Amino acid sequence: MTSKNNGLSAALVSNLQDVLSKRKGGSDGSAEEEEPPPSTSVSVDVAAKEEIDDSRPIVLVTNGDGIDSIGLVSLVEALVSEGLYNVHVCAPQTDKSVSSHSMTPGETIAASSADIKGATAFEVSGTTVDCISLGLSGALFAWSKPILVISGINQGSSCGHQMFYSGAVAGAREALISGVPSLSISLNWKKDESKESDFKDAVGVCLPLINATIRDIEKGVFPKDCSLNIEIPTSPSSNKGFKVTKQSMWRQSPSWQAVSANRRPGAGNFMSNQQSLGAQLAQLGRDASAAGAARRFTTQKKSIVEIESVGVAAKTDSRVKKYFRLEFVGKEQEHTDEDLDIKALEDGFVSVTPLSLLPKMDPETQAAASEWISKALNADQ
Repeated sequence: MTSKNNGLSAALVSNLQDVLSKRKGGSDGSAEEEEPPPSTSVSVDVAAKEEIDDSRPIVLVTNGDGIDSIGLVSLVEALVSEGLYNVHVCAPQTDKSVSSHSMTPGETIAASSADIKGATAFEVSGTTVDCISLGLSGALFAWSKPILVISGINQGSSCGHQMFYSGAVAGAREALISGVPSLSISLNWKKDESKESDFKDAVGVCLPLINATIRDIEKGVFPKDCSLNIEIPTSPSSNKGFKVTKQSMWRQSPSWQAVSANRRPGAGNFMSNQQSLGAQLAQLGRDASAAGAARRFTTQKKSIVEIESVGVAAKTDSRVKKYFRLEFVGKEQEHTDEDLDIKALEDGFVSVTPLSLLPKMDPETQAAASEWISKALNADQ
């Protein structure tokens, strides 16, 4: 294992040896499935607070894939089974995996109670960052600062520049902004190769590191100026160990596909459009300028002509609507630096990358951290 130019503390990384020996341990995390009770929606301004009589450290879990995703459920079940933590969940109601650091100001956010055995859970009609901001605000829970925020387990890699798109990484970043230690965890999911049981294996890989992180936080030795992004290889149970890495410049390529006008979005998008229209009407009501509101209304009344997206629109006085769909496409890239996150991941290692809110860490801090990490990793070899 190698490291350089990273911000992990020696005390934290020394626990990686325990992780290596336990990584095949897995999590039994088997909880009986129960019929979830009807959820109850509450608005943000009505606090859903409960008395906390549990002295165990509080862990707040979120993700980008949505509260029902197998990655989050598997992680929460394992944390609950540990019996060491008071587990709370505040996660998006729907998939927000590429929402980045977006928030939803000026709109009412609904938080509905969700049934995850052993945890206090809410699903939120907002982004991952909304969830963390709300969860840490004191408005939803009776506390405002858990010992640790964990965002994941995300389905798909968040290495390199994918971090800037990732809702999961953004959730951990929002916690760091708020002064709370955080981890973001992703599984390098591959279509036609990965399976749902891989998430339970991924939990078994990262759970000892989570425990080590919380122990170091309680000891006051966990670094306060960085979050850790953990990338788990496609076959978690056969990983080659942990490697402290640097963020690469890798990313999947965005591919915009033109969609024919006769293949318009379905009912789900139709409802979304109706909500957007409602938001527009609400904006009209809030518009202080009667003239501005009149101009907006007139613009909305103009006829809209739908055309084939694959063609070039002819000149017209009418507004034109075209349809497109975005997909991210993986591309083969050669990575030669062994310390890059994507290289370690492709080679079968569990990549651990420290992330800072600063564009670049202080050189002296980098050098000291690298020395501490190297000594810790080589101590028992």
